[in-house]
Amino acid sequence: MPPTWKPTPFIKLSIAIHALAVIVLLFASAYWMWAIGAVLINQLILTLAGLLPRTKLIGANLSRLPAAAIQRREVVLSIDDGPDPEVTPRVLDLLDAAGAKASFFCIGRYAEQYPALCREIVARGHSVENHGDSHSWFFAAFGFWRMRADISAAQKKLAEICSRPPQFFRPTAGLRNPLLDPILARLSLKLASWTRRPFDTYEGNPQLVFQRLIDDLAPGDILLLHDGHAARTPTGEPVILAVLPELLKTIAQLRLNPVTLPAALR
Repeated sequence: MPPTWKPTPFIKLSIAIHALAVIVLLFASAYWMWAIGAVLINQLILTLAGLLPRTKLIGANLSRLPAAAIQRREVVLSIDDGPDPEVTPRVLDLLDAAGAKASFFCIGRYAEQYPALCREIVARGHSVENHGDSHSWFFAAFGFWRMRADISAAQKKLAEICSRPPQFFRPTAGLRNPLLDPILARLSLKLASWTRRPFDTYEGNPQLVFQRLIDDLAPGDILLLHDGHAARTPTGEPVILAVLPELLKTIAQLRLNPVTLPAALR
């Protein structure tokens, strides 16, 4: 049985504001401007919150690992937008060489094209998580039914391909709206964002990407990288492949343990 959706305090306040506005319009119409104004301000805040990938204002959001994982000096490498037939196998080899584990947020339609690659990710001890089916840049503007259909389609494909259902979801660029939280509760998924984001889909300078990831790197951090849609270095190499060897070396020097998201929350 899926967990019950529990709205955040701000969502409860938003529901109350809308209900009160209806009451004012029905029984105290002289104050209609105040009612409409309150609703518009509330809607603006909700919209802005959806543009902040790490906020918890409109729903639970894992942006940092819990205390138990921090005590174990764990970090998570979360890798988005794959599987990519050119990049993902090389990423897996680099992770194997360092004895590191990662969580791959895979796009459903790509997983359907390259199912063997998704199975290889799991076979090597990593986790495959849900990054939506379409990876639409308009995901945050989806209505309830379209959003649920998109996430459900990816969940079904990834569960069948990998023989285990994803436990976490991440929307395109982390952008969302208040409809996402109840959908994830219904699908038994948790929203996961990140602690560190190097913008490696358009930044092709490996040193800059690397520096954004390792500045004050600490236990509990969730790092975001991309095997799909990765920016290219001046020599044409996907930037994740240029950055990952030195990043994994630094993680080892700091005595940090790179694990999957499910392992960190065990």
